[in-house]
Parts: sequence; structure tokens; C-alpha cells
Amino acid sequence: MNVLSIPTWMVHVSSVVEWTVAILFVWTYAQVSAKLYWRSLSWGMLPGLVSAMCACTWHFFDNPASLDWLVTLQASLTVIGNCTLCLAGLWIFRSSACQKTDH
Repeated sequence: MNVLSIPTWMVHVSSVVEWTVAILFVWTYAQVSAKLYWRSLSWGMLPGLVSAMCACTWHFFDNPASLDWLVTLQASLTVIGNCTLCLAGLWIFRSSACQKTDH
């Protein structure tokens, strides 16, 4: 009854893969550009990734009531992830502003 269709699974799995690749790209950019403060964005993206993994896990097991705690964890990690992304953006903004004033 709650099984996801193949196209929906494709969206779920590709979103997790894309988010993982984005984290790696941001981390690589930080290393290559020597702007290590960009790593804060990679760290800030991790709660969102774990949140998506919670959703996929819950759906994989056909949304059982015994795993309803995953829904709560997923929602909590989404809120936490939004906050960490906001803080990472602020950190990047302030760090880049400091670099500009140093020149």
C-alpha cells in the first residue's frame, strides 16, 4: 500500500547521491581555492544528508509504525540542517568579508 514507485525511488536515491556529491564538491572547492572556511558549508550540509537517508530508510521498509521515530528524526534533522546551512552561510560571508579587508 505504501510502496514507492520506481520513478519516486529514482528521485529519492538520486537526491541522496546529488547531495553527497555536492558536499564533496564544496569540500574540494575549499581545498583548491585555499578558502578553508567553505568547509563549514560541507559540515552544514551533513544533517540534510542524514535526514534524506532517514526518509529513504523508512520508505525502504514500507513505512512501518515501528520506525515512526525515523520520521521524527528526519524532521528534526531537516530543521537542524537548515540552521547549520544558515550558520555556514553566515560564516562564509563573514570570512570572505574579512579576507577582502585584509588586502
